[in-house]
Amino acid sequence: MSVAALINSLEIETRYLPIAEGSIGVEALANPSEKEVLAFLSERPIHTVALVGAIRDNGLVSPLNRGTFYGYRNRRGQLEGVALIGHATLMETRTDRALEALAGVAQKCTTAHLIMGEDERIDEFWTYYSGGGQEMRRACRELLVELRWPVQVREEVPELRLATLADLDLILPVHARMAFDESGIDPLQKDSLGFRKRCVRRIEQGRTWVWIQDGKLMFKAELVSDTPAVIYLEGVWVSPEERHQGYGLRCMSQLARILLPRTQSICLLVNVKNEKAHRFYQKAGYRARGIYDTIFLK
Repeated sequence: MSVAALINSLEIETRYLPIAEGSIGVEALANPSEKEVLAFLSERPIHTVALVGAIRDNGLVSPLNRGTFYGYRNRRGQLEGVALIGHATLMETRTDRALEALAGVAQKCTTAHLIMGEDERIDEFWTYYSGGGQEMRRACRELLVELRWPVQVREEVPELRLATLADLDLILPVHARMAFDESGIDPLQKDSLGFRKRCVRRIEQGRTWVWIQDGKLMFKAELVSDTPAVIYLEGVWVSPEERHQGYGLRCMSQLARILLPRTQSICLLVNVKNEKAHRFYQKAGYRARGIYDTIFLK
């Protein structure tokens, strides 16, 4: 047997080993573990960008995470899984036993809004979680797409810039509508103050890009996570009256040329049913990298 084949067989064998007596199991993670957790998550940067972004922005322990970071350790004390469990539940696991254990912790969280992850892992997570967790309200499937160099150079939009707090009243209703279309819940009705504060913070962090012309919002995009390996975009929007004129592609090209010098790639999620959006991102140079499922909870 080759060395590579031997290593592979050992990894498969380890994946299905029973949990050994004396193993550490699940623990709430504290800030001193930050370096170790980031190293664990760095092995698959495009799939862990949301977790890494939250840690880099807020640390492992912070109310801004809107949840608690947990880790699963094997009997040698090594991490096999990390999850943020709270308003949004996200996970990165190496073994089934880690996924099962973290799903058990998630069952005890009664304020979760959604669970999101790669489709196959979410299927497994839901198998463990659904017996005692919150009920599913709706679900959607999304395509993870990524952009790397080179980027097609298009005509610039001189007005594309970072948003300021003076732009907040133009941004809030658009972002809220996008959240409602995806989740079925209007954040301005459910948590108006909290939603406003989060939008303000993102603007203050320099994460919201806009094109405003004559007092009208033409384009916006938001950087949810900004890391040296990957930047994760959300809330990309073009005014309906200005679509199909190439403005969105011009803005996305310009934004990519601004962002890529400080990161390796840009990624985002697009609903699999949104064929127009698929064509838009293909034209912008984005390529499919995975399929994600989001489960919205009652």
